[in-house]
Parts: sequence; structure tokens; C-alpha cells
Amino acid sequence: MKRVMLKVAYDGTNYCGWQVQPNGITVQQVLNECLTEFCGEPIHTIGASRTDAGVHARGNVAVFDTAMRMPGDKFSFALNTRLPGDIRIDGSREVPADFHPRFTDTVKTYEYRILNRQFPDPTRRIGSFFTYYSMDIERMQAALPYLIGEHDFRSFQASGDIDPARSTVRTVYSATIGREEDMITFRIQGNGFLYHMVRIIAGTLMEIGNARREPEDMGRIIEARDRSAAGDTAPACGLTLLEIRYPAWGF
Repeated sequence: MKRVMLKVAYDGTNYCGWQVQPNGITVQQVLNECLTEFCGEPIHTIGASRTDAGVHARGNVAVFDTAMRMPGDKFSFALNTRLPGDIRIDGSREVPADFHPRFTDTVKTYEYRILNRQFPDPTRRIGSFFTYYSMDIERMQAALPYLIGEHDFRSFQASGDIDPARSTVRTVYSATIGREEDMITFRIQGNGFLYHMVRIIAGTLMEIGNARREPEDMGRIIEARDRSAAGDTAPACGLTLLEIRYPAWGF
């Protein structure tokens, strides 16, 4: 028996998120079914990040255990001929049997893209959120330093996911936002993120960008530790999980 790690990329538009659930088809469900058929044994993957419905990924991580003798780096090639076109394996490798993608220190990078123009562009509707409201990039950039470092990000946690026993303290290593023509790209990297945290931060930044809030409000929102103090949750369509790294393991 060996443990294989997969780097999973997907367009989340047609899926009810990553994690298996009874209400609709998910990325994990499709992956489990494909692996079970290919390996000839029941396979249940363990995912690193449980992305929401409609959220995309270029570098989510999953592991599974199998008795199949195929080398770990060959699974990506075999699975990509069997998976639907909106899910792809961007690499595979054998990892130690005790490696767990969720209970290992990570560095995660998310990106939120905002298409900011007068009219929608149907060729860019996947992977970005459209808004015609004017956005001031300098105002949004001025709010970013408040996010850097270790903070209690309770204000940016979805109100329906509150668990008093679970810490809401996270560390943000970097946060950037820039504009290229009509596409605004917000990128954030940290050791982990709360449920809806990146989308709520993105929604708050958009309110700062269109002058509904001031840049320094970001600091007051963090200090409030209250979901009602932050902005709206930005739609899932603009969010992509870019990368998950495991520094202590070298991958």
C-alpha cells in the first residue's frame, strides 16, 4: 500500500464545491469515482482545501492510498485520459504514508479576479467576477497592509461557520492588488484561511475601491472581530486557489 499525492486543477463552475455531499456532484466525487474504476479498488481521496461551489483551482492537493503498483508520477497521465475536461491532474507523486494534506503546515495562495469595465465580456466570464462600478486601485492597495501578519480574522469568517472551539487566528504573508487594462487581480498568501475569508476580504476591498469605505476601515474591521463589520462576500466565480505548498516536506 502506498500514498499518492495529486495536484488537482479544475473549473468549479459546474460543481457543488470540492467535498463529497448528498446535494450535488462535486470535484472530489468525480475524482473518487475515476480512481476507484482505474485502480480496481475503493478509493477515497483526502483533500487539502474544501473549495466552495463555483470556486476554481489550479493547485489544490489530494492524497489517496492504493495497492496499485504503478509509480506515483504516472497517475497524472492515466487519470487525465479519464477525467472530464474541467478537471485535470497537474502532477502526481508518491509521498510518505503519514503525510496528511490538511494537518501539515502549508502556504496557500488565492487569487480573486475582478473584470471592471462598462459591459461584461462573455469570453472572460469563467474565472472572474464582473462589475461596472469604478474601482480606485490606489485606495484598495492602501488597505492591504492591515492584512499582513498574524491576526484574529473572525470578522472575515462566514457567519454560519462559527465554532467557538476553533481558532480564527491566521497569518497572512503577502497581499497584492493590481490592474492590467480592465482586469483587477487580488492575490493573497497565508498559512490558512477561514471559510469565505478570501471572498469577504475581496468584497470589502471592492467597497473600498468604489469609495463606500475608507482604506483604514480594514484595520477597524479586523479589530472588531465581528462579521457584520466587514463587507459583502464576493461571488465564488472570481476566486481561484492557485497553490498549496508544504515547506517542511519540500513540496
